[in-house]
Amino acid sequence: MSKLIPPHGGKGLTCCLLEGNELEAEKKKAASLKQIFISPRAKGDLIMMGIGGFSPLTGFMTKVDWKGVCEKFLLEDGTFWPIPVTFDVSEEDGNAISIGDEIALFDPKGDEIMATMKVTEKYEMTEADKKFECEKVYMGEGTPTPEEFWKIAKDDHPGVQMVMDQKKYNLAGPVKVLSEGEYPVKYAGIYQKPAEARKIFEERGWKEIAALQLRNPMHRSHEYLAKIAVEVCDGVFIHSLVGNLKPGDIPADVRVKCIDTLVKNYFVEDKVVQGGYPLDMRYAGPREGLLHATFRQNYGVSRMIIGRDHAGVGDFYGMFEAQTIFDKIPAPTEEGKALLCTPLKIDWTFYCSKCDGMASLRTCPHGKEDRVLLSGTMLRKGLSEGTTIPDHFGREEVLKILREYYASLTEKVEIKTHAAATGGK
Repeated sequence: MSKLIPPHGGKGLTCCLLEGNELEAEKKKAASLKQIFISPRAKGDLIMMGIGGFSPLTGFMTKVDWKGVCEKFLLEDGTFWPIPVTFDVSEEDGNAISIGDEIALFDPKGDEIMATMKVTEKYEMTEADKKFECEKVYMGEGTPTPEEFWKIAKDDHPGVQMVMDQKKYNLAGPVKVLSEGEYPVKYAGIYQKPAEARKIFEERGWKEIAALQLRNPMHRSHEYLAKIAVEVCDGVFIHSLVGNLKPGDIPADVRVKCIDTLVKNYFVEDKVVQGGYPLDMRYAGPREGLLHATFRQNYGVSRMIIGRDHAGVGDFYGMFEAQTIFDKIPAPTEEGKALLCTPLKIDWTFYCSKCDGMASLRTCPHGKEDRVLLSGTMLRKGLSEGTTIPDHFGREEVLKILREYYASLTEKVEIKTHAAATGGK
């Protein structure tokens, strides 16, 4: 009997990835179906449904599910879910598809059919629908009114831009996933299915596991967060996004190299597991923090480390809004339908010269002038612009890897920082 937290939804791991003879038969059938191109975001969502990472989802959401998730954090059946998982198609493709059709979902970048889908619903996403989704899912305390939000969101929020750029129709229905794309080969040893991560945790005898979400290279603050987790849990799961990022973010292979270096030199190795997952960032701040906890539960994780400005963009969210949102979500009473992975809430962390070590606002009585404020965005900005990185910002072994990466770039991308990260709040 496993000691690990059960998968979300009460149905175990719902894996849509086919294998063996069933896979070969579906691939043969898929070759004769109408092919619809998919976005990188949809590709990541399909793979997560394939490997059980999005349990209990087994397909793209209906309009009722979409609206319930946006408005109430709930699927139609009452299961908690924080962010829409939808599939959009053009007006031309939508008009050519009827309810009941089977279609093949084709990844143009990878040049392969990723899945087949039985279309059970087709619904139009009007401009008003898209704005509704943006205001419910992406609007935070940093822009508390729709007027303030829309004044800057269309130009400065990549998540909002993704939603507003969606095509005319959404298609809903169950999927059969045929491929995990490039991830098993490109990120061998890092990319994992939930069942594989659970097996590692069980072999180590772990019960309480904390996940550290990473889209930036690990700096001293991340290291400190991970070590706090090791102190209070059986181990820490350093779980990196290996899907697509926005321009200026550091690619996964460089981040993985940095993590390997840190774990080897500064951690007790048998207290750390490193992994990767194939999603694109949605940049939804607090809502994305909830999504991170939801799918980490499927990986066997019981605590989600939530620090300052988790998954944030610019100044759209309050510094700790991704923590407080966990206190406001519904808690369905039916077994399996509530989110069980709880937040490990940690205050703003930094290096303090007077404390002579890492500290947080809860433990350090000193002023700003004594603190090295740590931020992944600030680190990327400094490296990109070639400015001096302050002492104690990162481990020298890691900074060496990052400097080599930035030296290899031929084009620089402007990095925008959160006001709080630079002492602006």
